Amino acid sequence: MNAISKDMAHTFVPHKEDTRTLRDAFGRFATGVTIVTCNSDDGPICITANSFSSLSLDPPLIMWAGDRTSRRFPYFHKARHFSVHVLSAEQAELCFGCSRNAHALRDIDHMRCENGTPLLPDCLARFECEQHAYHDAGDHVIVVGKVLKVSMADGDALTFYAGKFGQFAHQ
Repeated sequence: MNAISKDMAHTFVPHKEDTRTLRDAFGRFATGVTIVTCNSDDGPICITANSFSSLSLDPPLIMWAGDRTSRRFPYFHKARHFSVHVLSAEQAELCFGCSRNAHALRDIDHMRCENGTPLLPDCLARFECEQHAYHDAGDHVIVVGKVLKVSMADGDALTFYAGKFGQFAHQ
């Protein structure tokens, strides 16, 4: 019997001339959607990230990855503090706004925590973090944050799968 399952319709070796196919394969993994925020000399900055994960309970650590070539990433690399907001199913428009504009928070209601980091309301979870470590990872940088404070609420999650938004609802 063939080692590759018959239901695997497309098999390929990734190469830099065709990153679209690899992106499509990565997109087969459904993820939650987050907005990461920080303060800067240019005002509040936001970036969307689906490359977010819990990392450690002791000490409490999370991680997310940012594209090192993004014009937004230098703000996060410089910031000592940031917050990660796990979006609810009702926050797709917020996600679109933040993905299009690094300065979208200038026009979006938000609060600030003690260290000045922008905090978005109505999220499923919010992690207020201090920079802990950076790790080079190809065209991205893995940002590890020490969690200083957590807020959470009930609701359905905004999800991202195969390039489209959806939701994960409780049964």
